[in-house]
Amino acid sequence: MTHLSADLTLQKQKLREKLRFRRRHFAANLDGMAQLAAFRALPAPLATRIADHAVVGVYAAWGDEPDILPMFAGLGEAGALALPHHAARIETMDFRRWRPGQPLVKGPWGTQQPAEATLPVVPGLIFCPLVGFDRRGGRLGQGGGHYDRYFAVHPAIPRIGVAWSVQEVDAIPRESTDIGLDAVLTEQEFIICGERL
Repeated sequence: MTHLSADLTLQKQKLREKLRFRRRHFAANLDGMAQLAAFRALPAPLATRIADHAVVGVYAAWGDEPDILPMFAGLGEAGALALPHHAARIETMDFRRWRPGQPLVKGPWGTQQPAEATLPVVPGLIFCPLVGFDRRGGRLGQGGGHYDRYFAVHPAIPRIGVAWSVQEVDAIPRESTDIGLDAVLTEQEFIICGERL
């Protein structure tokens, strides 16, 4: 069992390196107009789903991750957005309400997050950044397991991964602790992976 887990960990690490390279070069080579157009409007089926939720979990893009915050400007003004928050360099995270224009602080893992004083909230729908994905809902994240642990505690929350199309692979190696996605949003399409959306 240990050998299998170690083998999967190595497979994932090699895949992360490959997909981070793809993502970095794809984002660097997008022309200005493509950058401006990407992730600016919600696909129609997704827009109707979002209306059903009081709070939507999103993220502040880091590095060459897709910047999705402009898609949610209206929700943010209404106070219906939440961003991941890490209290310390520990395994757990929560979500905190955030509005566009409110300051973000550098969290313990280097990502931008709401200030400590903001109250935690449980979103009704979560958009999470990806390193890689497959069409069956397989998700490859940064490797810390923060989203997997959050999803395990809140299994009923629909999960939508966000990535550039070049981050797709045929199959993501999965362990029992890896929690799949319900859908994936790329700059080209909205892919439904499960039956909850």
